[in-house]
Order: sequence, then C-alpha cells, then structure tokens
Amino acid sequence: MKHLFFTLFSLMVCTMLRAYDAKIDGIYYNISGNKATVTYRDAFYDSYKGDLVIPESISYNGKTYSVTSIGHLAISNCTSLNSITIPKSITTIEESAFYWCPSLTSITIPGSVKSIGNHAFYHCTNLTSVTILDGLTSIGSGAFVECDALTSIIIPNSVTSIGEYNQEIKGETNVEIIPVSA
Repeated sequence: MKHLFFTLFSLMVCTMLRAYDAKIDGIYYNISGNKATVTYRDAFYDSYKGDLVIPESISYNGKTYSVTSIGHLAISNCTSLNSITIPKSITTIEESAFYWCPSLTSITIPGSVKSIGNHAFYHCTNLTSVTILDGLTSIGSGAFVECDALTSIIIPNSVTSIGEYNQEIKGETNVEIIPVSA
C-alpha cells in the first residue's frame, strides 16, 4: 500500500512540474480550444536558448492551432536567449513572460499585440531597445524595471495605459521615448 501511494504521489508531482501540452520544433505550448500559448518546459525554466522564432500557427494531433500569446513566465530565466521573433498572431504578452533574460538585447513587438503584462521584461539587463508597433493599448506595471541598458522605447500612439514603476517609459531616466505618429 505504501509503495502504491508513493508511485501515485510521484506521478502527480511529475505531472504538476510539466507545464506544457505539446513540444513542437523546440517550443513548448499549452493548447486551449483552437489557440496555443507559448509556455515553458517545466518549473525550472531556462527552456530557450539562442535565437527563438515563434510561428503563427502549429499543427498538433492533426489539428492546426493559432499561436496567440506568450504565457506567464513562458520565456523567463532564459539566460542564453539572444533574440526572439514574435509573429503577428500574438495578441498578448503575459505577466513576467521574459522575466530575467539578460542576453536579450532588442525586441520588436508587432501591432497585433494588444497588451504587455506586469513585469514582462523585468531584469532583461542588456535590453537596449524596444520597438512597439501601432496596436498595443496597455503596458503593465514594472514591464521594463531593471532593464539597465535600455536607451530607447518606441511607443505607438495607440498605447492608452502605462502601469506604475515604468520609470524608463515615463522618461524619468535617460531613456528616449519615441512616439510613432498615427
């Protein structure tokens, strides 16, 4: 009986650590309905290295899913991630999505993205530039905190909400804010 309990408990813990439904071409996804969210491999993160290109859609078990978001902590603590290409199918970058990615130096966020969550790029210490294309409406609290190398953020006029603790965006440091004309 003790052995059976231990086996069931071990299986439960392993299932909880696995944070993804599918792994396709080295990218981990959670699937819901006809949509896929980029996620991480397991609770220990550091799932991605080098240059990451997220596709607009994936095929899994004979079905096609649109990749619509980068999930909570999905690409966090990826210390060897150099660059990421975000497709036009992404509409949301969730909270802490790129938390602690020190090798990331620049990023372009397509106009399809409507919101960037709290602390999305927290402690991306070598991030020097962020280009946000027209379409984004909100930037969460602390989205760019501890991005010490950040020198420019291009923000479109479509942004109507910027959360607290984004000193870099509010111009309280040496960051140049470049609004995009409509």
